[in-house]
Amino acid sequence: MSPEPIWSPSRQRAEALGGDSGVVKGPLKGYHHETYVLALPGGTRIVKLREPRAEILWFDRRCFHSEEELLRALQGRISRIPEVLDVEGMGLQGFIEGRTVGQRLLWNGRVPETILDQLIDLFREMVRITPDTLAVQRRCMEMDRAENGDSDAFLERLIAFSEKQVFERNCERFDGLFAELGLGSESFVRLRKHVAGLRERPFCLLHGDLHRKNLIVDARGQLWTIDWELAMLGDPLYDLATHLYLMRFPVDQQRRVIRDWCRVVERIRPGSSLGWQSDLPLILDFKRAQSVFTDVIRVSESLLPRDGTTFNWAGLPLAALKLQKVLWNAVTPLRLRQVPHHARIMRALERWQREQCAYAP
Repeated sequence: MSPEPIWSPSRQRAEALGGDSGVVKGPLKGYHHETYVLALPGGTRIVKLREPRAEILWFDRRCFHSEEELLRALQGRISRIPEVLDVEGMGLQGFIEGRTVGQRLLWNGRVPETILDQLIDLFREMVRITPDTLAVQRRCMEMDRAENGDSDAFLERLIAFSEKQVFERNCERFDGLFAELGLGSESFVRLRKHVAGLRERPFCLLHGDLHRKNLIVDARGQLWTIDWELAMLGDPLYDLATHLYLMRFPVDQQRRVIRDWCRVVERIRPGSSLGWQSDLPLILDFKRAQSVFTDVIRVSESLLPRDGTTFNWAGLPLAALKLQKVLWNAVTPLRLRQVPHHARIMRALERWQREQCAYAP
């Protein structure tokens, strides 16, 4: 007889909620959560059980206390988002069946035009939702919120989060690696100077993570938006910049998205696209700079197996190549004097790995 599987507490809860349905799939791929898809007893509804992973680093500032509470508040205001069902005292999101936009790309990497139309409709719905019309509990204190329209202060809070929660919080483990890559506390001084002077735009709801895996196309071709955990209230141009940065549209499709986005948000709330010609490149530069610090941590940790004692030689060249690319992308906003060559980055990663293995318990 084969031994009984050792299930995590999240898997055990999923199995218990599924009852005799016998349908539990997972864990699904995901960094922050352990996620299972299950059928409720009787097989009438399919839902997701998502629980935060222990000791996971958060690389993005979160605004709302509960994703499920936010989804409840957005029902009827945002089309095609997961519903929330109360099951044994827990709020579980309905599972959206379909394929991600990443799976629906055309042969040349283009996004189908019908999906682009629906994306613009999503931005149209979000720009209608203003801070004073969304009564959802927030994580941050009121004194730590940028005033409506203060785009500079909004971006400053995002920079401060990256500085404090990503860079400084991880300096004990990564200080030497950061230094060898030309990164330090002065990087944030340079970044602030580079992005200063944004125009004021009226705040609205932002998804904050609109990439191809968070956009689901169902069997009827309708676009659903999932994973609202990084949603926030702030500068609408930030959401457009994040979307463009994550989607990597072909140039002509990017121009179309920008043009249609400007047209839609200006019709709904005049001033929402004010100064986009000068500010969009700056916010995109912030995204490139932000990625440097998160990618250094994620890429280097990916070389450490779970036992923390074995060096992943096979993954080293690709890891160094990834870091070299993100550093080149951030040369301007971080004002990097030079980008280390590939062999130097490999040696830096190897030294970091040796340090981690030496201190492993």
